[in-house]
Amino acid sequence: MSITVYSTTTCPYCKMLKDFLKGKGVSFSEKLVDQDEAAKVEMMASSGGFLGVPFTVITKDDGTKQTILGFDKGKLEASL
Repeated sequence: MSITVYSTTTCPYCKMLKDFLKGKGVSFSEKLVDQDEAAKVEMMASSGGFLGVPFTVITKDDGTKQTILGFDKGKLEASL
């Protein structure tokens, strides 16, 4: 399983999400959409055009993807 978190440098919910994942011992990659235009375009393609952060893409081992908009602890718990 791989996790990508799209965030910005100033988003408090992004920090909460990253702290939550770190607290669970879950590794993830972070893409800062306020500093990386390619990451912003990639996020928009995955999210159907939404620009809200945090936006998380969880890619399961079988290749299926789940997306979570915002810091939704319930969805994250269920997906991990």
